[in-house]
Amino acid sequence: MTTIAGGTDTLTRDALTVLQPGFTGTSAPDWLLRRLGEGLASVGLFGRNIASAEQLASLTAQLRAERDDVLVAVDEEGGDVTRLEVRTGSSFPGNHALGAVDDVELTRAVAFELGRRLAACGVNFDWAPSADVNSNPANPVIGVRSFGADTDLVARHTAAYVQGLQAAGVAACTKHFPGHGDTAVDSHHALPRIDASADVVAARDLAPFRAAIAAGTRAVMSAHILVPALDPEHPATLSRRILTDLLRGELGYDGLIVTDGMEMQAISATYGIERGSVLAIAAGADAICVGGGLADDETVRRLRDALVAAVRAGDLPEERLADAAERVRRLARWTAAAVPTGEPVTPGHPEVGLLAARRALRITGGDAFTPLTEAPYVAALSPVANIAVGDETPWGVAAELSRLLPGTETGSFAGEDAGRAALVAAGARRIVAVVRDEHRHPWMTAALDTLLAARPDTVVVEMGVPQSPPRGALHIATHGAARVCGRAAAEVIAGAAGE
Repeated sequence: MTTIAGGTDTLTRDALTVLQPGFTGTSAPDWLLRRLGEGLASVGLFGRNIASAEQLASLTAQLRAERDDVLVAVDEEGGDVTRLEVRTGSSFPGNHALGAVDDVELTRAVAFELGRRLAACGVNFDWAPSADVNSNPANPVIGVRSFGADTDLVARHTAAYVQGLQAAGVAACTKHFPGHGDTAVDSHHALPRIDASADVVAARDLAPFRAAIAAGTRAVMSAHILVPALDPEHPATLSRRILTDLLRGELGYDGLIVTDGMEMQAISATYGIERGSVLAIAAGADAICVGGGLADDETVRRLRDALVAAVRAGDLPEERLADAAERVRRLARWTAAAVPTGEPVTPGHPEVGLLAARRALRITGGDAFTPLTEAPYVAALSPVANIAVGDETPWGVAAELSRLLPGTETGSFAGEDAGRAALVAAGARRIVAVVRDEHRHPWMTAALDTLLAARPDTVVVEMGVPQSPPRGALHIATHGAARVCGRAAAEVIAGAAGE
């Protein structure tokens, strides 16, 4: 067995190299810095690690002082899923809004600006974009994270996003292979199953990944989903047929394959994270993402030891682990040498995210609508947020309306009495009802029925996937719930568009 500098043998070092752990706190703990010295090559950041751009830059500098080519990854999609602006809401409207505009140059510009901000903070690897075709409107976890339900649209915007992000020197990680759009189960909670035929999957779900590969995506993230037409036994993350035969072989992809979070119930509750990690590397994955919920040295040690033990027992070929580790190092070398290749911004508008949010609005009833001049009551009909989005990021229009119409008040309502409770809370004030994915929540439809029956002048703002018919005195579909989406809607309501 070969031993290298630092006293760590090659096998153990490779096992550490393929891990992408998270941690708690806003500075790097001692155990993490020690592991970087022993071979760990990647670190995953989450909202809990980020307090400000300045703090994030300090954190990444601390990591690079230990290992100068460390991959610093973050789940920053813009829109609903933001880590850079987890406590304020994103400056970018998200994929569904970009798909609604359908301007690939705008998508490229948004991705570049997002990448520029990440790079300025020392982040060089983004678990984005989502290339999932949102073919199932009831999907509980993708929704506005997708560019849309049309395969060709999703493919062209996925490619543009990859190009924009990587032009800023940040590696893109296109997800969730082979496509998470046609699911009705959130893989954070259980194992979703897609029963489409192989032909449908190839034509519908794989096309955006082919486009991303052609655009040069540096990484692809696997999905914890079962697709029996591709592999009747193993979820994609653990499937050699899907990761090696299909992604590497048929699609010709040669970059990094990273798993979705191994602590998600779709894997951890069925296989356990240690066995799951071994199976994932054996199937063709190169990096194990873990740390959304498990973020400590004990987890890193357990996974490292499980990989080493699997090699020694003959359950995982040493060559496969070595190949995976080398692919991680190859990406690290690319990010260390990456130089931004230009600035594809939209001419004359520095706030490209806000511009995109404004262009994404779909307004019904605007011709007869008189903008509000007095502070309204904002009734937020709030569903439970999925884990990918989280519940710590604010959403809605109340904050932006308060800026434009001081004195605006708001309340959050849910359940069968939501409509009546909102009427009581609003009193005589004009109501602005804010909803997300009304089509997925019957109680929300009932609440809107109640509000509109009593107050036909209610303004409705739809911040999810707009599937239900527009209604209300004014109906604004924003195609996302990011802060800039709320600002764009508030400008229309208050007659302050473009301010």
